[in-house]
Formats: sequence, C-alpha cells, structure tokens
Amino acid sequence: MDAKKFDYDRVEGLIAGLLEALGEDPSREGLLETPRRIANFWQEFIEYDPGKIDTTFSAIKHHQMVCVTGMKVWSMCEHHMLPFWCDIAIAYIADDKVLGLSKFARIAHKHACKLTLQEQLVADISAELKEILNTEDVAVMAKGEHLCMSMRGIRTPHRMISSALDGKFHHTEQRLEFLRLVDFSEFK
Repeated sequence: MDAKKFDYDRVEGLIAGLLEALGEDPSREGLLETPRRIANFWQEFIEYDPGKIDTTFSAIKHHQMVCVTGMKVWSMCEHHMLPFWCDIAIAYIADDKVLGLSKFARIAHKHACKLTLQEQLVADISAELKEILNTEDVAVMAKGEHLCMSMRGIRTPHRMISSALDGKFHHTEQRLEFLRLVDFSEFK
C-alpha cells in the first residue's frame, strides 16, 4: 500500500464496523478508542520511514564477508493479516564499499512494514542490498513464527526458515561460512 493512499478515516470507520459485525459495541468504554488505536497502528506500520538507508563507505578490496545477525522484525502475513516475526541475518562480501551498520536493520524493517510473506521479505531485503552495494554477493536468512499458524488453523508453535543466497553464496565455501556465522541458538 502506498503511503499516499492510506485513508485514516476510512480505516477507523472500518474497524468500528468490524467491531459491530463481531457483535461488539464500539461505543462501550473498553472499545471507545479501539478504532483510533488500530488506525494509528496501521498508519505507523504502512508509513514506516526507515530514514537514510544507502550510506556506504569506501573499502579496501579485501573480499571479506560481513555478517550482521540478531535483527528482529515484525510483519503482517498477506494471506491472513496476522503478525509474524523474524530474526534476520544478512551477509555480503565487502569489495569496493561497505554499508553503514544500522542500515541493515533499517532495510529489514522497511521491507517488513507491509503485507507480505516471509519468502518475499527475504527476497526484498536481498534485492535492495544488491542494488545499494552493487554486488550479487548477498545472503539473507530469516527464521520466524507466524501467528496465522500458531493461533489459528493447526494452532501449533513452529519456526520457518527462508533464505536468499546469491552470487558467491552459491559456492559451498561461502555458504558454509555464512551458516557457521549465523548462530542458530539466537534464533529461538
């Protein structure tokens, strides 16, 4: 959804209508502010501003792997509009330039702030990093839990792992190094 198309008043009205359709009274004390709160949430979520994300620095050509782990993002499943969280790990082979450290989390959060799938989230993060760094040598892994499976349907806890491994990460040596650097114990 484009931020310019977010219709706050309509979202607030739809939530009040949803509460009525669920047999609730949106004018009762406990629900009086709920439509506003939910409209605020959706506006914050959809209009998330990651700030400047393309700050790079020149690097000595050393072909070093850079790996950032432990980033947690929340998103919304596009199939059920229920939340899911992911722990994200990102790596790339530094060549001509390196990316500012905070930019990894900003990029991950930017792509999480929309209705999406975990597989798409990983692909979107990877695509943006490849563009900014001007390299195909990017790896992104996500491990998450989706409330659409945990609280409805089969109702079971789980962890879903998805990855996008491109460029040199197709080679066994770089792939294994990345997997060793990603400490799965932090992916609880």
